[in-house]
Amino acid sequence: MEIIQKFGLEAKLFLFQLINFLIIVFILKKFLFTPLKKMLDERKRKIEQSLQDAENAKITLKNAFEEKKNILAKAKSSADMLMATVKVSIKETKEKEIIETKHRSEQIIADAKQKAATEFESINKKIGKISIDVSGKVISKVLSDLFTETEKQKLISRALEKIDEKIKN
Repeated sequence: MEIIQKFGLEAKLFLFQLINFLIIVFILKKFLFTPLKKMLDERKRKIEQSLQDAENAKITLKNAFEEKKNILAKAKSSADMLMATVKVSIKETKEKEIIETKHRSEQIIADAKQKAATEFESINKKIGKISIDVSGKVISKVLSDLFTETEKQKLISRALEKIDEKIKN
């Protein structure tokens, strides 16, 4: 007891300070630490979901690219078959028919190339739109927790413009 008095500690005051400390610890734990932990867990879950969505978008884009390659291969094989047919018919006809057949074959090839170019352009536009939509959603989802709404809109529009430029090139 002498030691406590030498240091100037009062038992009642010390007891009240200890009780106040325990009350503050309880309040902080109940109203600060628990909600903070819940908020951090929810943020982690959103980030994991955004990463999963980005992976799904990547797979979708890869599938669209493969589909584009398949369509181009079909168009090329169709044009090749058409060329073979034209060559056979040219060999079997007389000189007079050769000129006429050559004219028809050139027209058919031009039509096939035009159709292939139109299909290719249409598919490129569809792929571009899909990739812009998916990129916009992914960027919006990722940036929703990090920036204000105006900053987010500026970043999204800038990113979509860059993606659109790359697709056009």
